[in-house]
Amino acid sequence: MPTRLLCLLTLILVAAACTWTGSDSSSQAYDAIVQQDGVDTRGTTPVYESVTDALAAAPADATAPHRILIRAGDYYEKLTITQPHIHLIGEGAERTRIYYDAYAGQEMAPGETWGTRRSGTVIVQAADVQFHRLTIENSFDFVGNDALDRDDPAKLHGTQAVALHLDSGSDRILAREVTLLGYQDTLFPNVGRSWFDRSVIAGNVDFIFGAGNALFTDSEIRTRIRGREHGTHGYVAAPSTDISRPFGFTFIDTQLTREPGVPDNSTALGRPWHPTTTFPDGRYADPYAVGKAIFIRTEMDAHITHEGWAPMGGTARDGGRKQFMPDEDARFFEYQSRGPGASTEHRLRRQLSDDVVKDFAVRNILGDWRP
Repeated sequence: MPTRLLCLLTLILVAAACTWTGSDSSSQAYDAIVQQDGVDTRGTTPVYESVTDALAAAPADATAPHRILIRAGDYYEKLTITQPHIHLIGEGAERTRIYYDAYAGQEMAPGETWGTRRSGTVIVQAADVQFHRLTIENSFDFVGNDALDRDDPAKLHGTQAVALHLDSGSDRILAREVTLLGYQDTLFPNVGRSWFDRSVIAGNVDFIFGAGNALFTDSEIRTRIRGREHGTHGYVAAPSTDISRPFGFTFIDTQLTREPGVPDNSTALGRPWHPTTTFPDGRYADPYAVGKAIFIRTEMDAHITHEGWAPMGGTARDGGRKQFMPDEDARFFEYQSRGPGASTEHRLRRQLSDDVVKDFAVRNILGDWRP
């Protein structure tokens, strides 16, 4: 065989070997695999039947990514991630699903309920955690319960039900091509920095809430149905950003969509959440939680209210109730909103200037973090 032809055939064979994406090579790209039947003969990577078991076997103080492949399936698990550098990677948001159905008022032990903060399907308490190509859902039947009359003895209370909670210790959290499903309080980014890119976050009441610095890019923010009609159908965001922090929830090039059945002019962009907090002189709404939410170049469907923003009640110093107003007690702004739900005419829908919007560049929001 001529030398040149032999070399050409060799190059073709080498290229084919390098581009082969069969199960052996793909499994070697991960430190652990989760597969519901617990059987995987395609490599030497450790295999677990649950995400819980895979996390328990992960290093406690890794300094490099620990990549866990979660194969297609529905995993009924409640997870708390306490180790840094955990990467949970699914086989597609439509195929890999982690779900649980805890809600705030549900009893978790005699005389003790989950509360909103512990209701999360996934709770992160570590830095540099990532999620890719999977769904995290709180599957509590909010809609069925919402449909019941107030005096129905079967009606449950405390129906906040978190899908993903970024809790104390979390920072530099990346979620890409991820779907987060819930209804009331779906996503709780309460501390640190987080970035949700090319993802779907769905809910209805305050379904993105908390004090953290959360960035949303090229994502769909979907308002879901309720069990019956309400004066206000829902609220997208309820930030409680501390007044000292320059960034809260920043939405860039996102879409605000809705499920069929969500009415026109029914859902506010957000409202100011001032959490009830204990101070030396009493327990009342935190006056320093001057929430910040910015929508930049956002496509808004007609379910967004004409006013855009809404007030929110909180605990007064005397123990009564007071209203926090979006134009006085929060930092809410838009820039170049478009679509049937967009408006620049109402006084509450304050707009950023061309100069100020430059401050909300991704590099500024993320600081020294470069995912």
